[in-house]
Amino acid sequence: MTLPPDNDPLHLERRVGLPDDLRFLVERYPRDEWAAHDNIGGMAGFWLQRHDMFRDVGRMLTGGIADYREGRRTARDFAQWFAPRLNFFLSNLEGHHQVEDVHYFPVFAAAEARLKRGFDILDADHHLIHEALEANAETANAFLRALDGDEDRRRFAADAYATANDRLVAMLMRHLDDEEDLIIPLILDRGDAALGGH
Repeated sequence: MTLPPDNDPLHLERRVGLPDDLRFLVERYPRDEWAAHDNIGGMAGFWLQRHDMFRDVGRMLTGGIADYREGRRTARDFAQWFAPRLNFFLSNLEGHHQVEDVHYFPVFAAAEARLKRGFDILDADHHLIHEALEANAETANAFLRALDGDEDRRRFAADAYATANDRLVAMLMRHLDDEEDLIIPLILDRGDAALGGH
């Protein structure tokens, strides 16, 4: 997998949405009409629920580190709250991306050849997000180790984690929106059975 260069307008940290040539289905099935569509149950509904869960946990982690940095949580209290939520977030996100890359993206790209480039973009996103997940885990572990240190060490480690987390969450929010704009209209258009769903 060749990752896009940092200055590529489609790079995850630079783009502001999918290019126009990949938006033909989302224009036919706009986001504000999804909930009323007959095919929103099953695979599409599950996909949106998983994405909403990732958004919620990402915001929760961002809010939690802010609470600690602003003195609303002690270091020990924060560590007990933080570690299980971070582990849940990182492991579920990694597993979700693996299933998409191995199973769903190839099926979806085969079902609609005009969207193949979009799935290549999403696949490249997954590699960038994986790197950001690793950086997030490293800074989180460094922060947890620093809890036994002095205040300066804890503050520095908390700041480093907050920076890594902000980057990951921003990447994830852009990716989830773009992935939904590509996939949900395809599912609405074709139905679960035609795309390997049940």
